[in-house]
Amino acid sequence: MATTKDYRIGEFTFPRGWFMIAEASELDTHRPLAVRFFGKDFALYRGRATGKVVLLDAYCPHMKTHLAAPNKTSYVIQDGMGTNVEGDGIRCPYHAWRFGPDGKCDDIPYHKGEIPAAACVKSWTVVESLGAVFVWHDPEGGEPEWDHPSLPQWEDPAWVRPKWDHLGVLQQHGQEIVDNICDYGHLSPIHGSTVARFENEIKGHTAIQRQCGGHRTLVSADGVSADLHTITTYHGPGVLMSDLTGMYEGVMLICNTPVDDGTTKVWHALMVRSPSKSKVVTKTDAVEAAHFQEMALTAFVQDVEVWNHKAPCINGLFIPSDGAFVKARIWYKQFFNPRAKKQEYLDQAEGVYVPRGIPPYTQPKIAA
Repeated sequence: MATTKDYRIGEFTFPRGWFMIAEASELDTHRPLAVRFFGKDFALYRGRATGKVVLLDAYCPHMKTHLAAPNKTSYVIQDGMGTNVEGDGIRCPYHAWRFGPDGKCDDIPYHKGEIPAAACVKSWTVVESLGAVFVWHDPEGGEPEWDHPSLPQWEDPAWVRPKWDHLGVLQQHGQEIVDNICDYGHLSPIHGSTVARFENEIKGHTAIQRQCGGHRTLVSADGVSADLHTITTYHGPGVLMSDLTGMYEGVMLICNTPVDDGTTKVWHALMVRSPSKSKVVTKTDAVEAAHFQEMALTAFVQDVEVWNHKAPCINGLFIPSDGAFVKARIWYKQFFNPRAKKQEYLDQAEGVYVPRGIPPYTQPKIAA
């Protein structure tokens, strides 16, 4: 396991960006979740009054009790019918101090005086989207620099909404995962692709990969496209969305979020347009889409299996035919450094890059 410092990425241990922290359905019981990301512990819950998702720093400022750790014995929990979520706030299970969704303590049952201003925990910017919960993380405490992850297909009745696959925590820094965006050389030996065209484009907070060619599992003779076409974009360092045409038309989602310095939690999902080309998803569509997601997950696990056992690539022996590794790593640095330095990295990284020996990407011809 290597750390941000080992990779010499930047001033901050953890990057700026939108990051997935949970599947939305994990909060349906109104019981809080104890989660850990960015080297910190958090209390994540859905308010009972409005259904609003709230993320607070985990530890009560009174005596440092974890607000969301599993607890069955406190009467705060028992009287709350198994939860300490009250309205849109949360009560500490130890002394029953209540914190609102803004993180400020608004009730101390045994205290009639003024509540100290220091009786508060940090409240984080979170959104519920794509069946997941995303947090904006910024070491400088700034407002979101780009929009939270979303897709117009999510509200389209002709698209099958996916379930999130939980890949667990990898003993790898996010650098090793994000490297995949430019890794032309691995597509054939590990994924069974016969890549005909490939290119990367780096622009602002996005890093894009465009590629097409044959594939052993994700295309078929009667599919949407005879070749597999993917236009894959990292929106910041933690959220990947890939427009995919092959056997079916889909959008692959891969999210990676730092847990501690050098470890990363990973999720996968795949939205699929109605395989029957219906305007409204049928039961058969849902079954076929779930099968296609399993096939896509199998392809992604081919990467995960390697990541689980590789040593950190601190100084890679990159060759011109590999892909734009060096440019992508410079792009990645912008998120680990102050915003004031962002343009310095973009000036070095932005552009379109084609590995030596392969033609650039061209648009697919989609079957009617």
